[in-house]
Order: sequence, then C-alpha cells, then structure tokens
Amino acid sequence: MIKRLAHVCLYINDLDATEAFYRDALGLEIQFDFIRNDAPFGYYLKVGNTSFIEVFKGDPGTPGNINHLCLECDDMDAVIQKIRDAGHEVSDKIYGDDFAYQCWLTDPNGVRIELHEYTDKSLQHTGGTCYAKW
Repeated sequence: MIKRLAHVCLYINDLDATEAFYRDALGLEIQFDFIRNDAPFGYYLKVGNTSFIEVFKGDPGTPGNINHLCLECDDMDAVIQKIRDAGHEVSDKIYGDDFAYQCWLTDPNGVRIELHEYTDKSLQHTGGTCYAKW
C-alpha cells in the first residue's frame, strides 16, 4: 500500500543555486549526492523522515516539469521570515479553504512551492470536502 510521498524529482539548471535556495531559505539538507564520471549531477534533499526532493541537472529546456510541490511546516511565520532573511520572495500566509495556512514561493528554476501549516480543522487531518472559493 502507499504510505507517503517518497520524493518529487526536479530537473534544474544550476545545482549550486538550487542547493543554496533549499538549504538557506527552507533549511533542507542534502541526504546524498549523485556522481557520474567523477562529477556531481544531482542530490537528494531530505524533507523529513523518508520524504525527499530529488534534484538532477538537466537540459535548459527541461526544468520545472512539475506544477508545484507542497511542504508541510510547523511554524509558517518563522519559515516565511527565514525565507525573506535569505533574500527570497514569499507570499504572505493565508488561511485556505482546506483550513490550513499556506504561502507560496518559487525556486531559482521556476518551480512553484506551496508551504502548508495544518490546524486542528485542516481537511488533511479530518477529511471531508473542500469548498474552494478560488
């Protein structure tokens, strides 16, 4: 059976800029690197427990082949401040129709990232129906 998201794979243009963004703005660490012909070409970023973002250097025409990835956080205000302190833009937090707080940012490759902070009423915990107003 399916347990959880294992990873999301991103094809990117700049390994160093991407690592700096996910490390400095979001606080993620590299779990392991991918090396081919004695040269780095990717890495796994640890999101928590056994969830990862898999990153590979790709052709300039291939980056951003996903709509967005969503990361759960436990203190959105602190995360927003950390992202802004690292010099990146992030939206203000809003309370979504799913009863979770959310904000949005974009990585250096154009990949959109949604951050969620769940509440006791969040449909991600309670189930039910989300009546979207957007």
